[in-house]
Amino acid sequence: MKTLISNAVLMDGTGTDRRPADVLLDGPVIAAVADAGTLTAAETGADRAIDATGLVLSPGFIDMHAHSDLQLLVNKDHYAKLSQGVTTELLGQDGLSYAPVDDATLAGVREKIAGWNDNPPDFDWAWRSVGEYLDRLDRQDSDGGRIATNAAYLVPQGTVRAMVMGFAEGDPTPEQQRRMQDAVRTAMEDGAVGMSSGLTYTPGMYARTEELAGLCRTVGELGGFYAPHHRSYGKGALGAYAEMIGLSRDTGCALHLSHATMNFAENKGRAGELLELIDSALDDGVDITLDTYPYLPGATTLSAILPSWASSGGTEATLRRLSDPGWLAKIRESVEVYGSDGCHGVVAEWDTLEISGVQNPALDGHVGKTIAEIAAETGAEPFEVFAQILRDDRLGTGILQHVGHEENVQAIMKHRTHTGGSDGLLVGAKPHPRAWGTFPRYLGHYSRDLGLLTLEETVHHLTGRPAARLKLHRRGLVREGYAADVVLFDPETVRDEATFEHPRRAATGIHYVFVNGTAAIDGGQPTGARAGRALRRSSDGLTREGSSTTHDS
Repeated sequence: MKTLISNAVLMDGTGTDRRPADVLLDGPVIAAVADAGTLTAAETGADRAIDATGLVLSPGFIDMHAHSDLQLLVNKDHYAKLSQGVTTELLGQDGLSYAPVDDATLAGVREKIAGWNDNPPDFDWAWRSVGEYLDRLDRQDSDGGRIATNAAYLVPQGTVRAMVMGFAEGDPTPEQQRRMQDAVRTAMEDGAVGMSSGLTYTPGMYARTEELAGLCRTVGELGGFYAPHHRSYGKGALGAYAEMIGLSRDTGCALHLSHATMNFAENKGRAGELLELIDSALDDGVDITLDTYPYLPGATTLSAILPSWASSGGTEATLRRLSDPGWLAKIRESVEVYGSDGCHGVVAEWDTLEISGVQNPALDGHVGKTIAEIAAETGAEPFEVFAQILRDDRLGTGILQHVGHEENVQAIMKHRTHTGGSDGLLVGAKPHPRAWGTFPRYLGHYSRDLGLLTLEETVHHLTGRPAARLKLHRRGLVREGYAADVVLFDPETVRDEATFEHPRRAATGIHYVFVNGTAAIDGGQPTGARAGRALRRSSDGLTREGSSTTHDS
């Protein structure tokens, strides 16, 4: 099908000035880009014509930090992302995802990240390798649809470690290190574009710098990049960033800093120190990019607040410690006196930890309340509430953590290597609104309303720049011969509508979203079409649809 879009305000993803243009989509490809008023339906043979007067036409937005690994397959309409104009997502984040796995590792990971992705008991978990997982994303269903957005994948370091060493702490033997590096290599040959880590989550946090360096060398040799959730976003944050930059410098592996923030009271107003660290490395030739979400609170699991040693061995071992008075006293001391490594070295502030979702329906009444509020209602001490919820919910509780600083968010957002990432969790009764609002919030609040970036710059941050990091083959720009992943939005009305009180509200001002040339949002309404593809690292280093060894244009 040919679709002619006429009289649009073209922002092509490069950051260059807008211009009036006509754009012809021919099936999954952009067939023509011309001056406005020069293409006609009759001459082009278009089956459909859209008058885009007053609308910006841009590449589809790329979510550089998505947690849609399971939800793309479970809730297939994926309206949360399509309604924002997202056409491509990067999965496998924070060192924990569902491939590569063996049976035991999959069972552990499913429980561990239930607060991120849910854990449906009747779901078909047939894959084990990264290649099989990408095949599952790419599989056509009986109705002819695939996944709603395109998706690339990072091999998760914590999952690889669990598969080789289990969920306990400890250093790898040389043989275990070799097996982990082989697993990462195989995952990238299967199509992963890089590797992620979650260095405040177990078991990834047990990895020393030397262990990570070996894995990064493997990733770098294959042209991928390392995307760490590093060891602290609170106390010691700059040192944690420096460790990651040092890894990139020493191994030659490109670095993408996940949800790059400076949180907690210790870091108020200190974003400039982080940016100086990054700029110095960039000037030395270190390859660094980063992503952020345009909000203050973070989102994670309640169990992440525990010290790493308390989570060693997986769910059952952790629950036993939470039920043992001796262990519980030690956990309390770590969390309330010293500041656990899981809580970024900061003493837990119970009034900042808001329950966003639970697995156990008996706990539904806690959603939307902080640990401090629940403690006041029940007459229990906050730590006792914390421990009881973890036990009753088998560690599956999701939280919002209200610890951000607006001046830091804005400073990092303006950096020359910045890209957009929602870090959006799509499950839970009251998830973070960034899952539904990130990209229109950049366009509306930060670009139009605050003037922090020009709209052209903002579009570049959300399209062309992340496409370059992912090495996407003919995606991420509006050019002839590129994939027809495009968005039409009203620059005067585009706005995030999702709030902390009502987090699942769709944005306004997004009129059309085409994924591989198929309209997923048409006139502001979802069509139900699912035309996304799995995007895989190819043997030539580029990322494209098809098998990991494909070189088709």
